Amino acid sequence: MKPITPLLAADILIELVDLPERPFVLIERAFPPYGWAVPGGFVDVGETIEHAAVREAKEEICLDVRLTALLGLYSNPSRDPRNHTVTAVYIAEANGLPKAADDAKNCGIFTFATQPELLAFDHAMVLEDYRRYRETGQVTPLRM
Repeated sequence: MKPITPLLAADILIELVDLPERPFVLIERAFPPYGWAVPGGFVDVGETIEHAAVREAKEEICLDVRLTALLGLYSNPSRDPRNHTVTAVYIAEANGLPKAADDAKNCGIFTFATQPELLAFDHAMVLEDYRRYRETGQVTPLRM
């Protein structure tokens, strides 16, 4: 009998390296749960998590990205109201400007000073971890 396990996702904090301050991209979700979110989506069977991250960036915001770091894993069973979903959050670099596609209603370019207040999932925590990474180079702390 196969075990019943959480769903697996990949999210990508994309730094736009050709803009001042290396701002990052967030998407406004077209489907519930609504709000702004780090671009990402589910890993397909037969696909690596890294490949899923690159694919989701292309599908959601039409950018080719280069992964630079794994920020952390987020596995709190309540982080996604739809299902127990575990996500690997990567940091990536891209050139150019994003364009909303797939299930992104909109996309925006933000800094920590301009990020939206209404964030989906646990992405307020993810962005706080990302801020710490940008300031110190330390990845996400372990949370038990």
